[in-house]
Amino acid sequence: MTAPVLSIEGLRTEFRIGGVWQAAVDGLTLEIARGETLALVGESGCGKSISALSVMGLVPHPAGRIAAGRIVLEGTDLVGLPDTQMDRLRGNRMAMIFQEPMTSLNPVMTIGDQVAESLMLHRGLSRSAAAKLALAVLEEVKIPSAAARYHDYPHHFSGGMRQRVMIAIALACEPALLLADEPTTALDVTIQAQVLGLLADLKARHGMAMLFITHNLGVVAQIADRVAVMYAGQVVEQGSVERLFAAPAHPYTRALFAAIPRMDLDDQTLNAIPGRVPPLDAMPSGCRFAPRCPLARAGCEAPQTLAPVGTDHIARCHVATEPVHA
Repeated sequence: MTAPVLSIEGLRTEFRIGGVWQAAVDGLTLEIARGETLALVGESGCGKSISALSVMGLVPHPAGRIAAGRIVLEGTDLVGLPDTQMDRLRGNRMAMIFQEPMTSLNPVMTIGDQVAESLMLHRGLSRSAAAKLALAVLEEVKIPSAAARYHDYPHHFSGGMRQRVMIAIALACEPALLLADEPTTALDVTIQAQVLGLLADLKARHGMAMLFITHNLGVVAQIADRVAVMYAGQVVEQGSVERLFAAPAHPYTRALFAAIPRMDLDDQTLNAIPGRVPPLDAMPSGCRFAPRCPLARAGCEAPQTLAPVGTDHIARCHVATEPVHA
C-alpha cells in the first residue's frame, strides 16, 4: 500500500485562555490517501477549521500553539518546520480554500495576477509564462470568457465566480493536498452544486487528496469517500460514507442526522440537539457529549476512546461500541 498523502497523529492544538493552555483540537488522528476525499463534520466551534489551520501552519502565535502530535505531508513532518520551509509548501504541495472568498482575495490585484503570483513564486516562471498558465487554470475552473476577465478585480465577480477564482489559486501549482474549509457555505444551492461538481472533477483529474470541512451532511454524501465527525475538539466517529450514513453509531452523529429536515414529509418536527458545545475551559472530564446525550449512563464520566463498530467504522462511545450479548 502506498503511504497516505496526509497523516495526522495525535494532534493537540491549544490556545491560551486566562493564562492557561486549553485544547481546541485534542488527539486528532486522520489519514487521507491520494485521490481520496475525507469530510470533517461537526457544529461550529468543534475544531474543524483549527485542524485545517494546524495543517497549514497558520495557528496564530503567541495565543495558539501545536502542543503535541505529528502532521506528515508526503513524508515530511510539518510540526516545528521553519517558516521558510512552510512557505515553500503552502500554495505549492498543499493549498487551502477558505469559506468567504471576498475576504481572502486581494481587492487591489486582478484575479489573473493573483493566480499567476503563486506560479511565479513556487515554479519560478516569468510573468508572461505564469500569465499563460494562469489563464489555462482559470479556464479549467470554468470562468466564462476567462481571457476577457483575466484583468478584472474580485468585486467584478459574483460569489460563485470568486470561489472559482479561489479554487484556481489553490490548484495552480497542482498540490498533493487540498483543504477546503466550508467553501460552499456562502453560496446558494445551485451554485453550491456547481462548485462541488467542479471540485470532484478537479480532484479526479489531478489525483489530489482532499480534506473537506463542512457542517452539511448533504454535501458530505455528494463529495466524500470517508467522513470523520468531530465534537468538542475530538473525532467521535469515523468511517466510510456508506457505512456511517447507513448506521451512524455515536449519539452525536445520530442527533445530527435527526436534525436534517425531510423533504419527503409534509408534517414533521425538527429535532434540535439540546445544550451547546462546551467552552474550551470547561470541557467535561469524561465523554464530552454526555451532558447533551439522551443515552448517557454509568461509564460516560470516564474518558472515551475510539473503538470499532464494524469494518472501516469506529466510534468514541462505550454505549455504541460495547459487545452485544445474546
